[in-house]
Amino acid sequence: MVEKQSAALDGVFHALSCGTRRAMLHALSEGELSVSALAKPFSMSLAGASKHVKVLEAAGLVRRRVEGRTHYCRLEAARLAEAEAWLRHYERFWTKRLDTLEALLTAEDEVAGQKEAVRERKP
Repeated sequence: MVEKQSAALDGVFHALSCGTRRAMLHALSEGELSVSALAKPFSMSLAGASKHVKVLEAAGLVRRRVEGRTHYCRLEAARLAEAEAWLRHYERFWTKRLDTLEALLTAEDEVAGQKEAVRERKP
């Protein structure tokens, strides 16, 4: 089960590693678009856009439907939620580490303030 989840997550992060594919996902967050509409902002061929869409499909981030000769894509956000959950674990890790650092720096500032107060009292 872990290997299947890992492979799916690997596919999501691979798909997200490309700025073009991230931009395509962003465009699809507004609603269904044709592959040609996805290609237009990048001045790329339909074949090039289709390759990106295939990567997004393989990762489970996009679903494609065909109507005549036109291919339409829509966002499938469930895989993004899985990736977010995985990242959330590390967010908690870093938050805990940063909270510890903040406490240490606050304690250091208090000690420095106490030393300064003692120096000011000496004639």
